Amino acid sequence: MPDSPVWLTADQLHSSLDATLLDWLFDEGSLTRRLTAHASGAFSIQTLSEGWQPLRAEECERLDVPAASEGWVREVLLCGHEMPWVYARSVASRESLMADGLDLQSLGQRSLGELLFSDRAFSRGPLRACRYPEAWLPETVRQPGLWGRRSCFSRGPLHVLVTEVFLPSLWDAPQH
Repeated sequence: MPDSPVWLTADQLHSSLDATLLDWLFDEGSLTRRLTAHASGAFSIQTLSEGWQPLRAEECERLDVPAASEGWVREVLLCGHEMPWVYARSVASRESLMADGLDLQSLGQRSLGELLFSDRAFSRGPLRACRYPEAWLPETVRQPGLWGRRSCFSRGPLHVLVTEVFLPSLWDAPQH
């Protein structure tokens, strides 16, 4: 496995990144809603995988659970006009899901972001960004140097860590 990335704040990246990229990385609104608008409604989700598995060491650390804890992992592609624009990985520890009762298995093709932003009980932690490890990306979108962001959504004992990696096809898409 690659070394854990260094997740940085907007202040730490402000002078080194393009304004458009910074805007996407640190926009506090719903990415699903923004992508839907960007695609003039032609937005879809392609589920790559979901299920119980050991969480990565850096995910365990961020969620404050023991190393190698098992959690629910959901990996999807967020698509505009059927083109993958964003790879997203969402994780929550088994322990916190059981304590809260949220059934992530029933999401289907619904956006997790839609759920998190529609439930006012969830609060979002700070956004941080990094160059996402190439080895952690699905083979179909794998390439070096892609920027990603993550934040943790919390509701009582439940913590859902959401990571979103921006793919080159987003930047190539026409502006709407």
